[in-house]
Amino acid sequence: MTPEGPAYQGRLLPHPEEEVVDQGLGFDLGTLHSRRGILGLLGGVGGMAALAACGSGSTPANRASASASSSASAASSLTEIPDETNGPYPADGTNGVNVLDKDGIVRQDIRSSFGDSSKTAQGIPFTFELTVLDIVEGGEPMAGAAVYAWQCDRDGKYSLYSEGVEDENYLRGIQVADSQGRVTFVSVFPACYPGRWPHVHFEVYPDLDSVTDYDERLSTSQLAVPKKVCDTVFATAGYESSVANLAQLTLKTDNVFGDDGGVHQLAATSGSPEAGYTATLTVPIDTSTEPTGGNAPGGGGPGGESGSGGGPGGQPPSGAPR
Repeated sequence: MTPEGPAYQGRLLPHPEEEVVDQGLGFDLGTLHSRRGILGLLGGVGGMAALAACGSGSTPANRASASASSSASAASSLTEIPDETNGPYPADGTNGVNVLDKDGIVRQDIRSSFGDSSKTAQGIPFTFELTVLDIVEGGEPMAGAAVYAWQCDRDGKYSLYSEGVEDENYLRGIQVADSQGRVTFVSVFPACYPGRWPHVHFEVYPDLDSVTDYDERLSTSQLAVPKKVCDTVFATAGYESSVANLAQLTLKTDNVFGDDGGVHQLAATSGSPEAGYTATLTVPIDTSTEPTGGNAPGGGGPGGESGSGGGPGGQPPSGAPR
């Protein structure tokens, strides 16, 4: 990831929403040419062996210096994940509904409701992994950080808000980051409802004890799903309504991701409808600044979801109570 967008071997991807292998013939030829050029400069296998031999003779001090330099360079290249709205369906206590103080909310598998609720969200399996990094600490993993994630279901409905699922709390959960700053959630592939690109919301807090205090949040953002994967999933049974909705949108026209095309929030995704999908996203946070993501206008009513650029965010089918 670079400030200008996703890159591979120093070259910007012409189609950032697609996988590296799907960037087109021109990009592939450039990669092949680059590899051949490197082999030529090194004199083939013998040159690479000689280079490796030279490297093996480096001193511990040199290696430590190189490692420190590499870490500093990596940190300086990190771009903070954009702050976005948390509304209008966060259930984090900012608009009257709070699920974060309930027993059972800390879980990895968020497909089913917990407590007095019982329904399980249906859809293509979707596992997403977020890696939270602290830019101020040189890009070090934020071990112990707590992440609250939530999303809509296959029908574009949000539990606790949308008609028919007001008494459910599925597709919401909290995880605590491991030593590598990673949290993993097991979910279902989100729908595309009118006005919004398929996405997952999340809030990052310093630790689990601070999750119930929204003022303690470090970042509020969203994960975007690549179009190619969406097209494949939405061609399966149960996602029919998402096809027409997605056809009316692009990452550039979505009012949350549209300011930069979601370049810093587009997840790397792999899998299939049969096996399910896995998405990964790096979440760099500048802990020295105040988060700018905020509540949805009007306290989170339908159609009020907006990003850092403002504007309406679309209303899920069968909407939330007004």
